[in-house]
Amino acid sequence: MTDHPEADLPQTNFPSADFPSADLPTRDIARALVFDPDNRLLLIEYEAVRPIDPAQPEARGFWFMPGGGLEPGESHEVACRRELSEEIGVAEVELGPCVAVCDGPFHLFRKPRFARERYFVVRLPSDAIDTSRLAETEDNPVRGTRWWPLDELAASAERVEPAGLAALAQRIVSGDVPPEPVRLTWRDA
Repeated sequence: MTDHPEADLPQTNFPSADFPSADLPTRDIARALVFDPDNRLLLIEYEAVRPIDPAQPEARGFWFMPGGGLEPGESHEVACRRELSEEIGVAEVELGPCVAVCDGPFHLFRKPRFARERYFVVRLPSDAIDTSRLAETEDNPVRGTRWWPLDELAASAERVEPAGLAALAQRIVSGDVPPEPVRLTWRDA
């Protein structure tokens, strides 16, 4: 391994026995369930550099929440605010509670990793965002963003990570905010 352990990892976007969790670099990550006044959830669509599912080679898109890795010395809360400023152009955002965690190997991004993710609730006063800097902050190509109505998100056949995100978002907008973070999993876990 080099000083950058992820550089030595094969490029893949689906789980495989070739990539045991112990061999993956660990990354602490903060993300946000960002809601607009109409209770739509903001997601970013990424393009996988290889097929997500070997059985469906044309399937390359997946949806994910805004957020990203912690920088040295950052808390999850500070990282989440910084990432929201960088990715969607909102600054001075008020973070709600940490409502979920998702820990485990994640292989959809260009650099596979063992992700330790924390998810916070953010409510914006409007749906106005600025994604002009989004692509420059990401490893995988960005296809776009979308404000998802929760009923459409729950019914969608598109790949949304992590599993259970739509149900959690619906629970939150219904006023049932988890008192403790719930555990979500990656779809292939």
